[in-house]
Amino acid sequence: MQLYNTLSAEERAELIDQAGKQRLTLSFYAYAKIEDSKKFRDDIFVAWNALDALGRIYVAHEGINAQMNVPAENIEAFRETLEVYDFMKGIRLNVAVEQDDHAFLKLTIKVRHKIVADGLNDDTFDVTNKGVHLKAKEFNEILEDPNTIVVDFRNHYESEVGHFKGAITPDVETFRESLPIINEQLQDHKDDKNLVMYCTGGIRCEKASAYFKHQGFKNVFQLEGGIINYAKQIEEEGLESKFIGKNFVFDNRLGERITDDIVSQCHQCGKPCDNHTNCVNDGCHLLFIQCDDCKAAMENCCSTECQETIHLPWEEQVKLRKGKQVGNKVFRKGKSESLKFKHSGELSDTALATAPTRGGAERSGAKSANIRQKIKVKKTLVGKAEHYYVKAQVGLFTIENQELNLGDKILISGPTTGDQELVLEKMIVNDTENTLAKKGDRVTFAVPFRVRLSDKLYKILD
Repeated sequence: MQLYNTLSAEERAELIDQAGKQRLTLSFYAYAKIEDSKKFRDDIFVAWNALDALGRIYVAHEGINAQMNVPAENIEAFRETLEVYDFMKGIRLNVAVEQDDHAFLKLTIKVRHKIVADGLNDDTFDVTNKGVHLKAKEFNEILEDPNTIVVDFRNHYESEVGHFKGAITPDVETFRESLPIINEQLQDHKDDKNLVMYCTGGIRCEKASAYFKHQGFKNVFQLEGGIINYAKQIEEEGLESKFIGKNFVFDNRLGERITDDIVSQCHQCGKPCDNHTNCVNDGCHLLFIQCDDCKAAMENCCSTECQETIHLPWEEQVKLRKGKQVGNKVFRKGKSESLKFKHSGELSDTALATAPTRGGAERSGAKSANIRQKIKVKKTLVGKAEHYYVKAQVGLFTIENQELNLGDKILISGPTTGDQELVLEKMIVNDTENTLAKKGDRVTFAVPFRVRLSDKLYKILD
């Protein structure tokens, strides 16, 4: 019985491209009492893996939190796997505003202590005693009430690119930080104000609404289904959007546009921009906002130090990041002294610019070319990267499949390198210049960009 992934992100992306079938990006959550969370985790992994469902899912004794990408043709079968459990019967699936077949490239289901870390150790706290759920129209109406206080229960890097007008946007990096801060700020308004809260998909503000009811607040409300569901409802019902900007999402897209307002700046040059990126330096992975010009000039790096680091020999880079924690903490690292135009805390409701549209289709701004975009060229896997000689700008590859010929058009692809095309004009095969490389050969040739060990070598087919 397979309980874990066996394919890399690149291999999964390749299979998705070859299948050429529509996939739906969605999210859902449910608070419930799950007695054996480990068994529950294994059972849903087997069921969802069989349906080619991918995503990031957290399971705990208090419930489930899932962000997923499912083949459209399997969506009803996927619903059936949820209906097996009483607490997920009739559950709402928040379908993303913008779709991306590569939103997730692995099925990762982790068992945690809680599905939303809250820092609370109170046995009397009942997470199911939640506030009143409001649909988009009701939410818009209550925002007009002068006795309403609206609070954003997301983190600073999420609210910076988009938020509801007039909302309190705490300068926090985690949900658990926001609870005591807001509780202290609003102590004098437990009885006379409407406490209205929102988050991305509803899971955080549902726990927050229960927490503030537990703290004695009388009029507690939350946006049903979060910003994702709000965006869907305002479009279907023709309502005014009280939300401005982009909704940050925790998948490879890093955001989906709700309105054309750009309310944030490139953290490096100050130009209006709301596209998040992760620093390409594997010893950093800082999450920050970067415009296309700075992305090109800084080579996807957050600082000159990181830019210098990525050009060091791979062995030196490994030594420099020894002992540092990156990767899973990438979304928490949204602040740095090297970012001159970073804003958090009290944010403006005034747009700095309007996002460009691309023929009325792509509204989320420029996307960097990487493995997460759908690769439209026909190609076949030839080999993998073994080393990159920085000073000489030469890549070393092992041929594992097919043959490589002089004059072939090739594609070097990886999660950091992206998709880079070249024409093979000269190559050294097993230390001798040659026009043909076969399976098992080691090949070197000039590559005018950084190659990494995770990169794959493809031959582009006519």
